[in-house]
Amino acid sequence: MVPRVAVLPTQGSTLFETGIPGEVLGVDWDGERLYDVRVHAPTGPLAFDGGVTMTGAGSLAEAADADTLIVPGTSNRHGPYDPALLTTLRDAFEAGRRIVSICTGAFVLGAAGLLDGRSATTHWRHCAELRRTYPRTLVIPDRLYVDDLVVTGAGCSAGIDVCLHLVKTDHGMSAANRLARNLVVSSHRPGGQTQFAGPDPLAVEAAWLEDLHAWVRDQVCAVTVEDLASAAHVSRRTLTRRFDRELGTSPARWLNDVRIRRAQEVLETTTLPIDIVSARSGFSSPSSFRAAFRRVVGVSPFQYRQAWNRTSPTSDHRALLHPLSSTPGVR
Repeated sequence: MVPRVAVLPTQGSTLFETGIPGEVLGVDWDGERLYDVRVHAPTGPLAFDGGVTMTGAGSLAEAADADTLIVPGTSNRHGPYDPALLTTLRDAFEAGRRIVSICTGAFVLGAAGLLDGRSATTHWRHCAELRRTYPRTLVIPDRLYVDDLVVTGAGCSAGIDVCLHLVKTDHGMSAANRLARNLVVSSHRPGGQTQFAGPDPLAVEAAWLEDLHAWVRDQVCAVTVEDLASAAHVSRRTLTRRFDRELGTSPARWLNDVRIRRAQEVLETTTLPIDIVSARSGFSSPSSFRAAFRRVVGVSPFQYRQAWNRTSPTSDHRALLHPLSSTPGVR
């Protein structure tokens, strides 16, 4: 049985963000449905932002047993919210369900008390407001999403990044890449990427970052930061400033992340020795590869392959929850 995802709009929710989980997670793109996505709401008609009214959604009681509960953005940032909705979220969290918000849905999670003592984000326009409203929450305004037991995402299209993050967590990098290709979106925007709060942010990304990523994907073994600057037709200093301003990272760290993602794909789809995986991913040595991989992914390459390689009869991603206890020896 595929995992169940419950989408929980509230009064004032947006149609776009309510629809993102169904479009990203619930569509049978390649003959394999990854999630069973359903919309659940309080009893009675639900008024969306923009004048659309919805009836006939599943009940909140049915949502309580879903594996993941997602609250989309809403213009009604200060409630009041249906008490049954807040209770459903709290009970689901206590039962170990995954709770997610998109954009201003973070305000609903805050009202349920699920952001107290945690890091979170929302659309950059509302981060200061979220911080004032829920002072016990560490609001991080320059991230696309934050995963701190509860997953919170920034505005609008960052909801797609949040959903792809869920796919990577549940099904691995290869599945997320296939899904991103079908959606015609980028699968490589990490949660640490800065929100584009400046003018025409999508044009900034389309103008150079997507082209640069497409170029480096085929050159990753030999590429240096100087090569990146040359491919972007700027000086190394300009490239460094642009990465810091628009991605919140350095070119070297970004290139390292690209190499880690390449390694994840190779580990998921082949049984090549680790030294070959290291070389194909552009690392100078297997030891530097192992250290970088564990630092970014949180487990060793061996443990990752055990969890996600579909050709392995012992493949079980649940082992990543307790990697050291489930894997004999250290690799």
